Amino acid sequence: MNFNQGGENLFSGKRIVASFLVVILLLGNGMFLKQLPVHAEEKDINITLLATSDIHGRFMPWDYAIDGPNVSGSLTQLYTIIKQVRAENPNTILLDNGDLIQDNSAELFNDQPLSPMTQAINAMGYEAWTFGNHEFNFGLDVLDKVSSQFKGPRLAGNVYKENGERFLPAYTIIERDGVKVGIIGMVTPLITQYEKGTDHLEGLVVKDPVEETKKAVKELEGKVDVMIGLLHMGLENENGNPGTGVMDIANAVPELAGIFAGHNHVLINNENVNGVVITEPAKYGTHISRIDLTFSKDGEKLTLKDKGASTIPVKAADGTTVKSDEELEKLLQPYHEFARADANVVVAQLKGTNLVPPNEIEGIPAVQVQETPLSDFFHEVMLHYSNADVVAHQIDNDKASLNVGPIKKKDIAYNYQFAGGEVSVYEVTGKDLKDYMEWAVGYFNTTRDGDVTVSFDKTRRASKYSTNDFFGNVKYDIDLSEAPGKRIKNLKKLDGTLIKTEDQLTLGMNAYRMDFLLSKGQALEGRKFNMTWSSKDESAYGETGGTIRNLAIRYLKDEMKGEYKPTIQNNWKIVGVDTKSPARKAVVELVNKGILTVPTTEDGKYTNIASINVKDAITQQEIKELSAKAKVDSAQFAKVKTTGEFYLALAKALNKPEPPKDKAKPVKPEAPKDKPAKPETPKDKAKPVKPATPKGKVTAYHLNVRAQAANSGKVLGTIAKNKEVEVLGNEKGWYVISYKGKKGYVYSRYIDLLK
Repeated sequence: MNFNQGGENLFSGKRIVASFLVVILLLGNGMFLKQLPVHAEEKDINITLLATSDIHGRFMPWDYAIDGPNVSGSLTQLYTIIKQVRAENPNTILLDNGDLIQDNSAELFNDQPLSPMTQAINAMGYEAWTFGNHEFNFGLDVLDKVSSQFKGPRLAGNVYKENGERFLPAYTIIERDGVKVGIIGMVTPLITQYEKGTDHLEGLVVKDPVEETKKAVKELEGKVDVMIGLLHMGLENENGNPGTGVMDIANAVPELAGIFAGHNHVLINNENVNGVVITEPAKYGTHISRIDLTFSKDGEKLTLKDKGASTIPVKAADGTTVKSDEELEKLLQPYHEFARADANVVVAQLKGTNLVPPNEIEGIPAVQVQETPLSDFFHEVMLHYSNADVVAHQIDNDKASLNVGPIKKKDIAYNYQFAGGEVSVYEVTGKDLKDYMEWAVGYFNTTRDGDVTVSFDKTRRASKYSTNDFFGNVKYDIDLSEAPGKRIKNLKKLDGTLIKTEDQLTLGMNAYRMDFLLSKGQALEGRKFNMTWSSKDESAYGETGGTIRNLAIRYLKDEMKGEYKPTIQNNWKIVGVDTKSPARKAVVELVNKGILTVPTTEDGKYTNIASINVKDAITQQEIKELSAKAKVDSAQFAKVKTTGEFYLALAKALNKPEPPKDKAKPVKPEAPKDKPAKPETPKDKAKPVKPATPKGKVTAYHLNVRAQAANSGKVLGTIAKNKEVEVLGNEKGWYVISYKGKKGYVYSRYIDLLK
């Protein structure tokens, strides 16, 4: 009994030992993985970060400057992409890199209870927002009112209060699947220049973002597994200022795994600087930037084993665009309707003539190559409020247009697209003015012998600072046969007095442009000018009221009493290009018929980067290609040597009437079998001949043809001065005319009936 009991216990002990050994062996063969995860093989952890930048008020796929759809980019479209990425990887972090609340009528909501921009990013689940330079455009009170609506952290680590405290945090920590990600936010230090002359940074000190990023990295050490820069700065240093580009930060702070750049409005898919991946999503919600991080996990240890950057476009290669998220659109609909209603407020009536003539040559914007009533109008506004001797501005829209009829708020915004642009007055010399003007006309290419069109410098055309500034209250010629720096000729005051280098003048212009001109390597580098007045001063018209847009509206309402009739000034012109060449007429015709095209960048984004020349040698390949487009036989041009000869011959061939076809031999009619009946004598007399349609001559510079007898009628086209039209009738002071085979309406005041 005792033996058996003792033996049983011994056996039981042996069995336990044996069982334990079996477990050890099984574990060694990889079994029981689920039961014992501590010893399991770990899977990689993938973290995806998405960042928008420079949205500039595009909360819906709508352009409020023209009150029309724009599906090239918006938050509602990006949300569709964001949802797809989140579905692919739940470990997704969503960020914004600044310049969110300005432009496209977003500033309308500064004095409203809520902003559509903050409501959108809340609904979309953004987790951090680094301020951009344009966040500071409206002063700190407005900025706090609007930005505090955001539910996540706001970042601007290089902006401090005067007492030494940070204005906003430098970073935030976001965790996904056990991975702690430190997001470091900095704004371009050039906000001090952009906001010069305002109180928008009162009480704040802006520091070097390179040093502040280093400081933030030190503070995050041991707290996070990886660090990402959310930096409202471009890739390279801006205007040659050190520490204003993220390359400087990447080189100085290699601890960053990646950087989301912004501010410069360029597309950077994946740039690697010093081991730091960099991406930038262009502008206006056309793209979203993406950084992917892959971590391996060994116990509690996380190792970043792979990373990459990319961008996702709203517009696909085949031209299709991402569909807008309907749920988000519904949320934003009240803001959309509010902005549309504001855009369509009528501020005045335009009388007499359109402010922009039609382009003479397709692809060469008239508004950039000649003085227009539109540029004269903005000069008129700037001169009235600034009392400057000379003013300067830019029409930053190749498709600028404002026709006779009602002027709405959206028309002003469409034709002057820099929402924050103001007029500031500086004390300058005649030399300073001329140097600025020479820089401005560097926008054009120097003409060669035989050039019959004006063209634009490729680099300036594609630059963020691609400007072609116009100057008001002075007379001058732009001689494009001269090299840059020697083009401004006959610079005079309106009374004919020559402007000398030593003359003391006041110049009204945008402060942002002046800061650029004063920067390293630019036309006015190293000079200092006293600013005597700014339209945005609180003592003037304030931050909002002092914009050129709002000054223009004020001028039309208060000074013009709701009616504006332009006077064409003819103060400047371009010379040094052969507009009298017989071949030029042929060039105009061939371009407008789509046979010849003005030179364009490879991506098609920028037109007219080289002049059309009529003295260059023509190749047989060119002859064949253009003849094919014109659908004429190239053999007839075998002896043609120059482009001009060919263009003339091609235009002639194009307009040559087709030879008459051979007349068919008449067929002898068969004799009728039956005797024809005797025709009846007509009872009625022959109808009288209808009198000829009366004609009239157009007296306006360019006369709008509308679809109905009202200023609100759709514009069908324009008719140039002195052209004759057929007048079909008269309705309520409008003549009914024949226009391109259809009925149209023109205001009778601008038609002289011919006897």
